[in-house]
Amino acid sequence: MKWSARKWPVWELVAAISVVAVVAAILVVINSDGRQVPGTAVPAPPTSTAPSPSQWRVPYLAVKIDNVAAARPQTGLGSADVVYVEPVEGGLTRLVALYARGDVPAAIGPVRSARRTDVELLAQYGTPVLAYSGAAPELLPTLRAARVINASPAQAAAAFFRSGDRRAPHNLFVRPAALPDKAKAPRQAPLLTGSAPAGGTSVTQGTVGYPAARYVIAWSTRHQRWVITMDGTPMLSTECGPLTAATVVIQTVRVTAREGIEDARGNPSPVARTVGTGKAVVFRDGKRYAATWSRPTALSPTRLRTARGAALPVGTGPVWVFLTRP
Repeated sequence: MKWSARKWPVWELVAAISVVAVVAAILVVINSDGRQVPGTAVPAPPTSTAPSPSQWRVPYLAVKIDNVAAARPQTGLGSADVVYVEPVEGGLTRLVALYARGDVPAAIGPVRSARRTDVELLAQYGTPVLAYSGAAPELLPTLRAARVINASPAQAAAAFFRSGDRRAPHNLFVRPAALPDKAKAPRQAPLLTGSAPAGGTSVTQGTVGYPAARYVIAWSTRHQRWVITMDGTPMLSTECGPLTAATVVIQTVRVTAREGIEDARGNPSPVARTVGTGKAVVFRDGKRYAATWSRPTALSPTRLRTARGAALPVGTGPVWVFLTRP
């Protein structure tokens, strides 16, 4: 299956980023209690919807996406089916965007480096194509042996380009249509889609904290989605505007420091361990569910359950998963 790009010319990328930057301030304003400020409007969310349980068993494209201030707004993020928020050096976060269908944006980015967290996390998605900018030398042998199709500029140079409106390293983008098409579907659906179980608590917002990043998710009754803000600013993607999710999962995981791999300031590289069991909080349909997650092996899918043990599937629409420390 060749990754088929949506009809959005790459040369429009710079213009699109500029336009979104101008209108960002007037798109969404959320009060601290999660209510919409009078006189503002939450635009309609992107049309992307999560696949049904059988459709989750398809080949995947995974893209590592920058998430610092200089990298926002991103491009192509609103079209992702699943977005993972990972802890990285210095208390910051980086994103893994997964696309479950061949119909993907013409460009995605800014693209950044892979982490050890990605190897274990992506094993449940079969053998995905992984687009990334590079990796620490110590990690390269692990990436070569991982269940991914490596697609960095070293393997797929023609798929990458740099935008002239940003400074490196926050200006590298990828054209999915030029990436390898050798991804293999997982044997089991990595996520289950279905109706919400009984229970849950009606809420208007939730928060997710990292040492150097704070996210707020606010429920939009009108659009039946969670609007995502970061550090007090709405998260945007140039192709759709504000980013929203049908389901948000806060997955508490064990985080270890990778000895010998540090950033320029000496901060150790954290590794989020996604195999095992732990607590979770799931937001969907305007409700908050106390939950648990389990994943026995790297090849196993992640399964969510309510505190009473009932299956807790995700809703129809984009899914955001925040990997956080206990």
